[in-house]
Amino acid sequence: MNTLIFPNSNLYETGYCVIFVRAIPPTEALSRIPYDKSEVVDLDRSELDAIKELGSEVDQDDVLGVDFDGLENSGILDSRGPLLRSGSHAGCTFIVEPEGPFLAQEEVLKAVSRGTSALLAQVSETAAAWIFYAEDGEILSSFDPLFPDSDFGKQPTVLEGLTGYRRAIDSGERADAYENSLRQIQESLEYAMPATVDAPRLPSVRVPNGY
Repeated sequence: MNTLIFPNSNLYETGYCVIFVRAIPPTEALSRIPYDKSEVVDLDRSELDAIKELGSEVDQDDVLGVDFDGLENSGILDSRGPLLRSGSHAGCTFIVEPEGPFLAQEEVLKAVSRGTSALLAQVSETAAAWIFYAEDGEILSSFDPLFPDSDFGKQPTVLEGLTGYRRAIDSGERADAYENSLRQIQESLEYAMPATVDAPRLPSVRVPNGY
C-alpha cells in the first residue's frame, strides 16, 4: 500500500478506524457522534498517543505547546473511552481513532452520515479489515474485502456502481484485497488524501463512555 496515502498501517501500527464524510466540517463531524464527549482540544498524533497511554498521568512535558490547564479541564484526560481526531482535505472531513473499534459501531456511522455520505475503514491489531459505506443514515455496504460477496449492507450494489471496487479486488492478490479495494473506493469517491493531513494539531475529543 502506498504509505503516502491516509490511512495506512505505518501511521497506526496497532490498527485504526477512519470515517470519511463530505459536506460537514471537522467539529460538526465530531459533534454528530451520539455520545457525551469532552471539550474539543487541538492535538497532534503524538500528543494524542501520549494522552492515550498515560491518561490523567500525562504532564506538561508530554504535550509541549498545549495549554495544559485547558487540557486538564477539558475532560479529555478521562481514560474510560476512545480518543478521536478530526481534520479535512479538499472538501472531505475525516475522523480517526487509533486502534478502534468505537467508530465502527453502526449507530456512529449512521449519525455522521445523515444528510450526506460516509465511508468507514477499519483495521484491527490482528490485520482483520472491514469497510462500510453509508448514505443519509443508512448503511448500504458492510463487508470484509476478503469476502466481498458477503455484504451485510442494505444496498450493496450502490458502492460497487459508484467505485467498481470489485474489479480492484479481482485484479490483485487476495492478500491485498483490503488495500486495493479501499484505494479504489477512496479515489472514486474523492476521499483519497495524503498522510500529511494527520500530522498537525487537529480538533480532538474523548468519548468517556464509548466502550
